[in-house]
Amino acid sequence: MKNELLDIVCKTSFKFSEEPTFKLASGKMSHFYVNCKPTTLSPRGMYLVGNLVFDAVKDLDIAGIGGLTFGADPIAVATSFASELGGKPIKAFSIRKELKDHGIINWVEGDMAKGEKVVIIDDVITTGGSTIKAIERARVQGLEVVRVITLIDRQEGGLENVQEYVDDVRSIITRDDLMKHLGVSL
Repeated sequence: MKNELLDIVCKTSFKFSEEPTFKLASGKMSHFYVNCKPTTLSPRGMYLVGNLVFDAVKDLDIAGIGGLTFGADPIAVATSFASELGGKPIKAFSIRKELKDHGIINWVEGDMAKGEKVVIIDDVITTGGSTIKAIERARVQGLEVVRVITLIDRQEGGLENVQEYVDDVRSIITRDDLMKHLGVSL
């Protein structure tokens, strides 16, 4: 499954250039760019991602899986769906970027209760800033974060930064996996 996911990611979500031509959110220029949404929102990509992430969490006794909207949302939904099919249901949830100003004011959307154990997910991790924000907001809502999983690790220190907040941090695919799959190197 991972090899097929690498094929899809390399075809639809990963761009590489010999020169650093891609401007990142940080303003930094990079040799590569990753946008997981074409993969995670495609039927086959969703199937593969859901199953691979479920495989990475099914050893845990958790109630939910989710992360900062929008990157984590399709991954959480796909994983939740795969978990039901796998006989170990895990609820999906989403963490808001901004608090809404009406109704019940929560960071976390979904059927989650205070004290439940969860996994935080992200589509791509570079510095870990978005993932750390998701961890902090989940904790504010009373959730216990037991693992963090990112679909793609750009290998720029993000996983190590996140380990300051949660010990168990993993990735499904690394930048090295992508580069090797494409047969290129920096």
